[in-house]
Amino acid sequence: MLTTSFKTRDLPKGDQFDSWRDWYRGVFETSTDVTVSAGFEAANSNWTIGGLTVSEVASPPVAVTRSRPFVRRNPVDHWVITLSNSSTSEVTARDRQLRVPAGVPFLLSLGEEMSIRREVGESRMQFLLSRDAFAGSEPLLDAAVGIPLDGPCGALLADFLRMVKASLPTLSDEEASRVKGAVQAMLEACLASSDCALEKAEQPLAATLMQRVRKAVARHLYSPSLGMTNLCREAATSRSQLYRLLKDQGGVAQYIQRRRLSESFAILCDTSHNHSIGRIAEMLCFADASGFSRAFRREFGITPKEVRLAALGGLPTSPPPRDDGGAGQFRECLRSL
Repeated sequence: MLTTSFKTRDLPKGDQFDSWRDWYRGVFETSTDVTVSAGFEAANSNWTIGGLTVSEVASPPVAVTRSRPFVRRNPVDHWVITLSNSSTSEVTARDRQLRVPAGVPFLLSLGEEMSIRREVGESRMQFLLSRDAFAGSEPLLDAAVGIPLDGPCGALLADFLRMVKASLPTLSDEEASRVKGAVQAMLEACLASSDCALEKAEQPLAATLMQRVRKAVARHLYSPSLGMTNLCREAATSRSQLYRLLKDQGGVAQYIQRRRLSESFAILCDTSHNHSIGRIAEMLCFADASGFSRAFRREFGITPKEVRLAALGGLPTSPPPRDDGGAGQFRECLRSL
């Protein structure tokens, strides 16, 4: 996996924007409405694997354009999927003008005239797909150019792209070599929604849904209403999908309990917390302290009291790993492709 990066922070303020524009020369014509003499702090990190480049960008407000003369001089024809974190994107493509909200992915072709303008500085990610590497998906990708990918499939794709980007720095070379296939399968599933496409994307879809479930559980870990019904609504999935997803982890109730037990272990190891064991059990929605202690011992082979005493005594404890935000699940997905 090839990695590259560039940042302007350490350059003289008066040179920062010119350096940023030079970084993208040959790909985009870059302009900005900010006063560049005051500085233009921006950063770009890229990961390239077999015809796919994942690019993370943070910059002040900026506009990028590929005019017809520019396209002729710089014949790059990759597709590019953009996902902005917080800013609306003003997009022009195929004689259409669009306002794409933050969090909605959209697809453009660098081989065509296009422009993107943002009035607010922010971070965003872009997935650049080479024509050769993604040739099998060409009809679907070309048909989606200039169309905001909103709706349930677009939201699923956005979650997947975030998970891929977050996982890249931790992947082995073998795992990274499978990323392109996972991205292609997921794109086909979201753009085509045929049975064949969905079957090919089974593992990326499961990893993405698992990330949604993980985040939903984390948000409501202290809520007594957390259960099958609320989790289906929060993760935008069906009861049958959720059951299949968590079957190997003992089911929905068992998964939630294990997450709550992991949270309680972290609290007990943190000597800045002085909650009683009974209060911790109550906070994490266990019926009583004795039931909590029994479940804790079954899970970790040690009692809550023993963990607290070890932490207070400065002795080493081995809490369960904290939530990885989906990166581990994505690695498992890549191994099974």
